[in-house]
Amino acid sequence: MKRYYLALDLKDDPGMIAEYEEHHKKISSEILKSIKDSGVERMELFRAGNRMFMIMEVRDGFSFAEKDEMDKGNPAVQQWETLMWKYQQALPFAKSGEKWVLMKKIFDTKTD
Repeated sequence: MKRYYLALDLKDDPGMIAEYEEHHKKISSEILKSIKDSGVERMELFRAGNRMFMIMEVRDGFSFAEKDEMDKGNPAVQQWETLMWKYQQALPFAKSGEKWVLMKKIFDTKTD
């Protein structure tokens, strides 16, 4: 099992942030299935102000490229992503078209 940590900003609007959180309280089974089918065992989202953090625990062999291809071929995921982009904004240093940015791990108390 491997973990990835990602970051993204939301639009800095309290009403929109509240809506975004509400959407995540009622994610469809189809979206959850697509996440699991891509190799993601667990996904957690955290928010501080308008900054979002995602932790993904993935199975061996997980590939962001393969997940992206699966997502592109799934109309429900595309509809979800379009809706979410209404609330999200790229980090200032994100590459063109990049939403969630992979974070670099810089410290861990576990040394083995």
